[in-house]
Order: sequence, then C-alpha cells, then structure tokens
Amino acid sequence: MTAETLPFADWLRLREPADAAARAEDLVDAVRPRLTGGTPTLIHDLGSGTGSMSRWLAARLPGPQHWILHDRDPDLLARAAEGMVGVSAADGAPVTVDTRCGDLTRLTTADLTDAALITASALLDMLTADEVDRVVDACVGRPALFAVSVTGLVRFTPTDPLDTVVQDAFNEHQRRTVDGRRLLGPDAAAATAAAFTRRGVTVRERPSPWRLGPEQADLTAEWFRGWLGAACEQRPDLVGPTQAYAQRRLADAAAGRLDVLVEHCDLLAGG
Repeated sequence: MTAETLPFADWLRLREPADAAARAEDLVDAVRPRLTGGTPTLIHDLGSGTGSMSRWLAARLPGPQHWILHDRDPDLLARAAEGMVGVSAADGAPVTVDTRCGDLTRLTTADLTDAALITASALLDMLTADEVDRVVDACVGRPALFAVSVTGLVRFTPTDPLDTVVQDAFNEHQRRTVDGRRLLGPDAAAATAAAFTRRGVTVRERPSPWRLGPEQADLTAEWFRGWLGAACEQRPDLVGPTQAYAQRRLADAAAGRLDVLVEHCDLLAGG
C-alpha cells in the first residue's frame, strides 16, 4: 500500500516506525535460537525496499550476519544498503550487506539454499496466487518470516458511516488485475499460510496492527490520502460523496482527534 502524494521511498521512510512498532517480537524470539552459529548468519530479505526490515531485525539477532537484499528497484536497493551502514547485531557483532536486483518472484530454491532465514515486510499483498506459490516453493526448507501484511480491516475512532464503504472499495482495488496479474491484496497472508501448510510446513500467525494516534498524525494523513485515493480509483462514484469525509478525517488527524487501527498480520513458516 502506497501513498500517491509522496515519492515511494519517502513513503517507506515515513511508515518505517509504525512497521517497527507493529511487528510481532515473539516470532523473532521463536526463530532466534536457530541463528546462533559461529559463522555469519546468512539472511535473504525479499522486496527489501529501503531496508526497514533488515535494520529492524538485524539489531534483534545475535552474532555476525550477512544480509542479501532483493528488490527490483536499484535506487531503493542503494538506499537500503546505505541504511545498513553502522547497524550491528544484538550483541554488537558485525552486520554486512549485499544487494540483488531482479524479480523476486522468480527466485528458486537454489537461489536461497544457503539462507539461514528468509524475511519480507509489507510484500505479500502485491503478489498473485501463482507468485505466492513460487515464493513459498523457494522458501521451503528454511525459516521464513513475513511481516506486516495487510488484512484489509481498518478501524477509526471516532467512526463514520463512510468508513466501511471506503474500506470495501480499497480492498477491491487491492485485488485488482494489473498487466494481467490478479493481485491477492488482503487475501495474501492467508494464501501464503495455506501454501506453506499444503507443503507440510508449520506456520505461526500473529496480529501486527498499526496503531495510529496523535503522535503519528503525519503518517495517518498520508496513509489516509492513499487509502481513500485507491478506493476512489476503484469506484469513481465515491469521489463526490467522500470530499467532505476527507476534509473531516484530515482535520481530525491534524488536530490529534483521530485514532486509526490498520490491521496487519505476521507469519513465521518453518521456525
């Protein structure tokens, strides 16, 4: 999910603290005992963006680590590598990084065979069912931690009658077909869990919601614009009826009168 009013890299930077606060720490606790070898732990991060997942997780894992960051955008990969400079492991051990530019949905088991852990954050909703199956096939045999996947549910305080209407239109937009690809959107996390289960891999799931209040007013406003904009793109008939709604919501966010719970989930497969 992106906000159209900001460049994508700036949007990723704005949302990074909310993602960090949302991720399920107990899933990290579950995988940590498997990553304490004497040689550098090799971790592949899929769809790394500007590197928020690698920065967050590296500091929570012990021992020397080598991260390989995968993305199709070379500019984002450059930002991610730069952002890892100075990052250390939980015990102060060194963390190194390499980048690979390409289509992560074409990765195979051979590409990831040396990984001790595979990670991703805010990725799955942008994939199709076939792409999820390919990613799962590549991951089977090693722990995979997928964080902050949207579920499609949003809760506002205070509520408004248009909240559910816009939410439904946004979720339709997330499931749209793009260049022949039918995106899974809010169904992606469940589809991924089911794909691992079919392959005999145990999956643990945890809620990882964004909790946006007065301290996150800038993020709330930017997220809301993108959320509503996608809904109106899907249903142009909402443009007129939501104009006053948008003004109310943005005014309440700026004044610290709006709280938003944006539901996500984390899953750990094979940990």
